Amino acid sequence: MLTAARLGAAALSAALLTGLAAAPALADAAPPTVPDGLYGKSDPTYDGVWRQSLALTALTTAKITPADSAVGWLTGQQCEDGGWPSYRAPGAACDAKSEDSNATAVAIQALVALGGHQPAVDKGVQWLKANQNTDGSWAYNPGSPGDANSTGLVVNALFAARTDPAGVARPGNGGAGKNAFDGLARFQLGCTAPADQRGAFAYQPDPAAGTLAPNTLASAQAALAAAGGHLPVAGSVRADATAKPLACADGSAPATIPHAEAGEAVSAYLSTQLEAGGDHLTLTTPGADPKPDYTATAWAALALTQSGHPDQATAAVGWLEGQGATWTKNGTDAGATATLLLVSQAAHHEDAALTGQLTALGPAPKANAAAADTAPAQKKDEGFGKLWLIVVGALIGIGGGLLLSLQRKRNPNL
Repeated sequence: MLTAARLGAAALSAALLTGLAAAPALADAAPPTVPDGLYGKSDPTYDGVWRQSLALTALTTAKITPADSAVGWLTGQQCEDGGWPSYRAPGAACDAKSEDSNATAVAIQALVALGGHQPAVDKGVQWLKANQNTDGSWAYNPGSPGDANSTGLVVNALFAARTDPAGVARPGNGGAGKNAFDGLARFQLGCTAPADQRGAFAYQPDPAAGTLAPNTLASAQAALAAAGGHLPVAGSVRADATAKPLACADGSAPATIPHAEAGEAVSAYLSTQLEAGGDHLTLTTPGADPKPDYTATAWAALALTQSGHPDQATAAVGWLEGQGATWTKNGTDAGATATLLLVSQAAHHEDAALTGQLTALGPAPKANAAAADTAPAQKKDEGFGKLWLIVVGALIGIGGGLLLSLQRKRNPNL
């Protein structure tokens, strides 16, 4: 359940995670012009850094070298203190209140995937450390209670930056605070929950009772972190038949799941939910009809692959790819297209069409390294072929001249 104070931030976080742009506060406010270098043509106010980071990560994984303008746009959004906002208009000064953990976490993962941006990565990690809550969690915006989605994304970024989440703890109350794994664990339902809810993640504890209620988007988002992964997800070499549900001994098991068991426990929960939902997860919003949750399904598939259960992700990947045109708006939604491409890459599926769609949404990339490598060889081959023709022609000419000379010696009348 969400408190009134968190509704705005929660809606914004959910909008980013589902690949949807939140509506501007004022209906008559003109959307900003989409900057050069940014992927996608929709209003970037709420998801500019998010979609750019996913696009750069996916394209880099596809061996596409993004244009300097695309990379420069992302690095140019970083503030001096190391954090990223969701979007900063050209020429606008940084506002610490607008920086958020989600944008910072995915930007770090993109820059790690690109390589060559260690100073920016280090500054981003320091910003995350400075804005951790003493309970080990992270909020969307610093200073608010933590949530599972944001904490999961930050743990992903720490893994990508090769920073042990177990060693990231902000001091508080005169002593050491909880570490990042502790912060993630506080949102996961353990042995005191009903059997069919164990392993799931709640978005936040109930503010009054402190109880946890399963949330599919929070579970899918936090699962990749619980499994020790980050973007991009490498294909798993394991293929277990089923993920193992949390083992609970009645009356003796602790409520909090140890980190070593967290990934397997949420994988079992997500597998069950996917099977029951027809290979996808469902978005349930108060006051609205339930509908397929594409992004939650995508993160669930990534997490299952990361945790060593790619077979249990197969049906979900197939469902996502079958729904791709609807989800990505025929390849015009940069965030959704990039997320689907990351899922297909993790499953080792053919992704040329998706790669082409995503590439077309941004500035023209640099020449592929493979094409650059073959070009000199082709020119060399062409040059050798021309030289061979010249040599052969010369030999034929010389041979013809010798033959004519011999004939004239034999017959002086020629």
